[in-house]
Amino acid sequence: MRKCRITVMRKAHYQDLIDRYENPIEHPCDLREGQVFFANGWRRPEGLCLSAWETMSPFVLALSHGGEDFYDGWMKNKRSAMLSCNDGFRPVSFLIEALEEESDKE
Repeated sequence: MRKCRITVMRKAHYQDLIDRYENPIEHPCDLREGQVFFANGWRRPEGLCLSAWETMSPFVLALSHGGEDFYDGWMKNKRSAMLSCNDGFRPVSFLIEALEEESDKE
């Protein structure tokens, strides 16, 4: 199994939707653009929110096991995927890339 690098590429913020539909929350997403996480095989990296992980984990699992070329040529790098979390108010886009480095054995 390979490690995967997960990079926060972009954060959006839709204040009009927040004002109209969301109940106030104390602690919205605190990820930063450029922040990098490393997935050791299928394990969620510490600090990566569970909701984002649930969206991307099938792709991380596939990439870590040598999968590539999702959706017949979607990505220029066949061993990568660009995904967003499922927060409709503050979506975060992530670039997931399979690395050559093998995951740690446990």
